[in-house]
Amino acid sequence: MLQGIKYILIKLKLFQPSERDIQTWISTKKVKRIEYVLEHGNYKTRKLAAEALGKTGYASSIPILLRTINDNVHNVSIAALNALESIGSDDKLGTTIIKKRFDWVKDKREKDAKLEASKGKKYKIYRWERASKKSFDRVKEQLKRPMR
Repeated sequence: MLQGIKYILIKLKLFQPSERDIQTWISTKKVKRIEYVLEHGNYKTRKLAAEALGKTGYASSIPILLRTINDNVHNVSIAALNALESIGSDDKLGTTIIKKRFDWVKDKREKDAKLEASKGKKYKIYRWERASKKSFDRVKEQLKRPMR
């Protein structure tokens, strides 16, 4: 009874489900509720819902997980990819999408690692390297003149 009331509050967008609620839905096999939270929840609950759908293993949730791949939050899209991989899509399109997306995630992680490695480096750019040749010559001419 209490779970039904919580679900109504979630549909009215007055309440966000907790991890315990999602675990309860997994154990009672309420996949439609998890799919609803995956589409309409905040980023934390969407991530939990994607992981939960991966644990349940229902092939009927593959289309929703494929739509979730393009989520703005990278953690949610990665959780959806992991769920798709654990469910195991037999069609050629699903396996191709999963493979290409994992290549994208790998490239993004490598790029972030390079950025983090070069974060502490300081580059010395001297002022005369940035100045144009004309202004550099003008400064040299001014230095040759006697001071007043």
